[in-house]
Amino acid sequence: MSSVEIELNPVDFVTVGTIGPKGKRVFHLQAGKGKQLVSLVIEKEQAWALSDAIKELMEDLDNRFPHQQTELDLSTIDMELREPIEPVFRVAQMALGYDEERDLVVLVAQELVVTDPERAEKPQPTNPGVVRMWCSRPQMRALSLHAMSAVQAGRADPKQNGRLVYYWL
Repeated sequence: MSSVEIELNPVDFVTVGTIGPKGKRVFHLQAGKGKQLVSLVIEKEQAWALSDAIKELMEDLDNRFPHQQTELDLSTIDMELREPIEPVFRVAQMALGYDEERDLVVLVAQELVVTDPERAEKPQPTNPGVVRMWCSRPQMRALSLHAMSAVQAGRADPKQNGRLVYYWL
């Protein structure tokens, strides 16, 4: 099995968006550099966790490197998904890192690899795909805010999970 390895260094844009109606939305993490466009499928919970982790990292970086803080004007950043949306893979896990010399944050997304239990006697090597997205701090702040907004734009009560819930008083 050949694995995908993509490095967008640095990205022109990075965003999270959804496709589909409430209750059936598919979340996408997307980034691009030049003509290269990379879309990945993520879970709603991953979008929320990513937003939270970025917020925490940005607060830490602002405390450690206050001279490198920049103001964020969301009106100047296009956070819409770009077409065509053709996912490279579904994400299993993500990680964040920081390059102090270049003042860039790296978002690393690793592919979810599902093994076939029927072929357990002969395991296949699994090399998950990896995408690295190198982003500026303002891009990451915008991603954090936008990802949380996308998560909150779903059903008013996520516990319904697409079902009607009846209450008797």
